[in-house]
Amino acid sequence: MSNSIRKVSSFGTLHVAEARIRNMAKWAFIILFAAVINPTLYLVSIGIGVGSLIDANNGVEGVSYLTFLAPALLASAAIQGSSDEVIFPTMAGFKWERTFFGMRSTPLTARQISLGIFLAAMVRTIVSVVIYWIVLYLFGALESDTAWLAMPAALFAGAAMAAVMLALAAKIEKEDFFFTIVGRFIMIPMFLFSGTFYPLSQMPVFLQFFGWISPLWHATELGRYLTYDYPLPGIQIFIHIAVLATMMLVGLFLSARVFDNRLEK
Repeated sequence: MSNSIRKVSSFGTLHVAEARIRNMAKWAFIILFAAVINPTLYLVSIGIGVGSLIDANNGVEGVSYLTFLAPALLASAAIQGSSDEVIFPTMAGFKWERTFFGMRSTPLTARQISLGIFLAAMVRTIVSVVIYWIVLYLFGALESDTAWLAMPAALFAGAAMAAVMLALAAKIEKEDFFFTIVGRFIMIPMFLFSGTFYPLSQMPVFLQFFGWISPLWHATELGRYLTYDYPLPGIQIFIHIAVLATMMLVGLFLSARVFDNRLEK
């Protein structure tokens, strides 16, 4: 028994992540289907439909519209997927099914539970991003030899947003308008005002603020820099990395604190 306790104490985070991944496996077909069909439909309608009109006028910043759009779409998919995969399990664990309280009655710590949920979310995000990248490649959106670097940039954004949403979801005790607020006042504005469809500099200054605080814009800028000859000064590269890293580290720290506070009551 003591050996089992030591094992849980040492690898509890991985056990929590494994449990979440096993649960996801039940819905593997739906997850994989959505990971393929969503980017396909989006690329057909926006990337190719609208993109053909833009490309007729020399594209955007010297590249095709699909190439310009690809890093943003990849980062957006990572953010949406990782956020969903931390929000719903966290709400279930604290409120709907209260499984976290049962887990905490074992040698698992609150920090291990929170980090396990985060790691499992990132596993799903990796799968979704890789599939999305393959679809983008098949559509001819990734032309350079370094196009694969759009994936780590997108995953960085997904990790940053997931950490923040994990802390926020853990704090919510009554969901009421929580999902409406997240969808309408966080996800949609971030998608529209983060330089996704055109350079952020072309937007009014008061709207550029949304991009400056958005992990999507920072990851998109990095993704474009890494995948084609997108001009980006060294200081801006540092800022983009620093913002995403700070969001992730602060989010994980706060989520561990909130998990600990709620599970120790």
